[in-house]
Order: sequence, then structure tokens, then C-alpha cells
Amino acid sequence: MKCQKCDKQAVFHITELEAGEVRELHLCEDHARAYLNQAETAPDGESEPQESTSAGGALMGPLGVGQTADELAALDQKACDMCGITFFEFRNQGRLGCPHDYVHFEKELEPLIANIHGATTHTGRRPSRAAAGLPEGTDELTGLIGLRRSMKEAIGCEDYEKAKEDRDAIRALEDRWLGPPPA
Repeated sequence: MKCQKCDKQAVFHITELEAGEVRELHLCEDHARAYLNQAETAPDGESEPQESTSAGGALMGPLGVGQTADELAALDQKACDMCGITFFEFRNQGRLGCPHDYVHFEKELEPLIANIHGATTHTGRRPSRAAAGLPEGTDELTGLIGLRRSMKEAIGCEDYEKAKEDRDAIRALEDRWLGPPPA
């Protein structure tokens, strides 16, 4: 895809939502830098940029890049209590670390899920976890992840008694779900 302002390859694809309208911009690196710099500072030194129409016909509107970058930086540091994954890692990898992440990052994930799937609630059939020997809810699975993390931390701190207790609790849960290991 070509830049909307020149014949170079578009490498930045910006989607803006303003007053319910969706506006997509496809810009090369140079024009994207100019667009973002124009959006950050207004000609009169005001915090809001002046709106203008570009040669490509795209409306240049306000974009709170500085504020958004600060919010995103703070959000990137937010980490799950159970598995330790940060929102930055999720954004880069595209996958979450544990079922608890859906609860921990709910506010951030809900618009993403709604955008991808069109809804935030599941409709349709669900596989039976009981047939696989696993619990129906995610609370026990989340607890198992927490126990594994606790065990790793105890080993790191050389608290082997705590690590042994966590190991035994993990084995008890796995034995209950999957049955005892073969002898």
C-alpha cells in the first residue's frame, strides 16, 4: 500500500476514532513523523493541534500522542499477580500467560475482544473440561499457576521447606484431576 501523501511504501497505518467516525491513514515514515509531530504541538503553542486538511485529502485531527504514550508506558508496566506477564509482553507476544490475565487486564482486553469478535460474551458450545479430568472453572487452574510460581520463588530464595509444600500441593491437585501417576 502506498502513502496517502506520496508514492513511497506506507509503513504506518493509523486508525483514529473521532465522534463515532473511523478515519484510516496510511503514511510513509516521513509523513507519519510529520503527522505525529503536528498532532503533538499546535502552532500557537497550545496543547491541542490545529486541524487542517492534507494534500492526500485526509483530515489531520487532534491526537493526544504524548498523553497516550504516557498512559501506554504505565500500562506496559502492569503485571499479572499469578504468572508475572506484563501488558508489554502480551502486546509483543500476542498471548496471555494464564487464565487470571483475563481478569487482571479486563479493562484493557474488553475493547480488543469486542473489536475482534464483535461481542464480549461467549455464545455457542463449550467443550467439557470434566471429560478431560480438569475442573470446570479457572480458579483452580489459576491457583495451580500461583503455586508453581510460588515454588520457583521459594527455590530462588533457598526456602526449600516452602518449595516442598508447594510441590506437594501441586501434585495433590494434579492427582485429583488426572489420577495418580502410573507406578
